[in-house]
Amino acid sequence: QVQLLESGGGLVQAGGSLRLSCAASGRTFSSYAMGWFRQAPGKEREFVAGISWSGSITYYVDSVKGRFTISRDNAKNTVYLQMNSLKPEDTAVYYCNRESSIAALRTLSIDYWGQGTQVTVSS
Repeated sequence: QVQLLESGGGLVQAGGSLRLSCAASGRTFSSYAMGWFRQAPGKEREFVAGISWSGSITYYVDSVKGRFTISRDNAKNTVYLQMNSLKPEDTAVYYCNRESSIAALRTLSIDYWGQGTQVTVSS
């Protein structure tokens, strides 16, 4: 079972920035696409951004395009989410996860989730 540890969340004012990190256990990190997801209170979890195993392909939902950047360091088994120009509607618990492809990540057909990291954006 892979272990996923998200960190870097916090309280920030609208327009501010945060950088999330997700450290994954295991030797096969570089074989998987990685993604970031979020769940706001009372809402379903949603896919936010994904990155291919090599880092050469990225995908973002429209609501974060131009503001968020996903990246990965396979040597450190870590994926990042740089979040700029944050808005109150970005407030949520953010999770990372892995799948065979970005398309598979977008289906959210994943059974195991880590604890997530809380991001709160004040207006």
